[in-house]
Amino acid sequence: MTEAVQVPAELLAGAPAEQRGPGLGRDAVRLMVSRGAAEPGHHGFGELPDLLAAGDVLVVNTSRTLPAAVDGRAGDGRGRGEPVVVHFSTRADRWHPAGRAVDGCWAVELRSPDGRGSTVPRAGGPAGTVVRLPGGARLVFQAPLDPGSARLWWARVAGAEVHGLLRRHGRPIRYGYTDRDQPLEAYQTVFAVDSPGAGSAEMPSAARPFTAALVARLVSKGVQFAPVSLHTGVASAEAFEPPYAERFVVPPVTAWLVNAARARRRAAARQRPGAPAGRIVAVGTTAVRALESATGADGRVRAAAGWTELVVTPERGVRAVDGLLTGLHEPTASHLLMLQAVADDGEALRRAYAAAVRRRYLWHEFGDLHLVLPD
Repeated sequence: MTEAVQVPAELLAGAPAEQRGPGLGRDAVRLMVSRGAAEPGHHGFGELPDLLAAGDVLVVNTSRTLPAAVDGRAGDGRGRGEPVVVHFSTRADRWHPAGRAVDGCWAVELRSPDGRGSTVPRAGGPAGTVVRLPGGARLVFQAPLDPGSARLWWARVAGAEVHGLLRRHGRPIRYGYTDRDQPLEAYQTVFAVDSPGAGSAEMPSAARPFTAALVARLVSKGVQFAPVSLHTGVASAEAFEPPYAERFVVPPVTAWLVNAARARRRAAARQRPGAPAGRIVAVGTTAVRALESATGADGRVRAAAGWTELVVTPERGVRAVDGLLTGLHEPTASHLLMLQAVADDGEALRRAYAAAVRRRYLWHEFGDLHLVLPD
């Protein structure tokens, strides 16, 4: 699919768009548009209202980004210990698909500081390992999330409530391709709402370029917005590693909006074949995962909440989503299986990524966007 595409290091976006020049805003990013087998088109993100039609529905993730990275020291408590960074990924509740977590555990990723403000991978565990955290709190490793991997572990925190610990001592998760630390607000989207006791370890970044002014333009055109929430875990997955289970909510209003739009589209198609209005376009892979988790085999969306283990692949396909607005993903990311399912054409996706490299699009959470629409 896109494995042959090599992304040069200089195309990894190191800073938010609004910091790249005077007078720029969040929406100062580029937008590549793919439609079936046609050659991709190239636009500015501000042109999005011209690419959508009245009656289209944008499904947006309202999860807030947590300051999920906390400094600590790993060891047995007899010395200063090894400096580490803990990435808090996912909080377990009374049930979790992994089966070994109990209420109060968090899935965490342990990382090593790289000396430049970011981190590098580090294995977690073994069970019983203690990491001392700020304010006297301690993190105690329990069991690996996946017995075949040492990356994510279930752990308990003693001496502090985790969300309070993150508010006082946490910062946004940052990777080595970024230039510097950014304030938490740089990682929030215009759609983010408070959800006590929940949030995303990493930003639902496809929605980052939206501004209040652009949302107003879309609404005035007749584009509707349908909220979902999916609280994402850490994204520093290994090559081709599928996403872990995540909590999601698809509220009744969103189920109604999507079902009504699809019904209107079917009716319009009978009168005027090829009419575009009524497309369901997910903003980000997280919105796809949430919405498709609430969609039955009949294509009908029903209100739902809980944990989802769904992995959208070309073989499974999509049932409710017609299009996808997303960032540019690493060639080894499992998200590309979802893109291929939406595009329904792996070769077209490969051509689009090759074009993105040639035209110097920027990758990752502060980078450019890719809109995949039906042919």
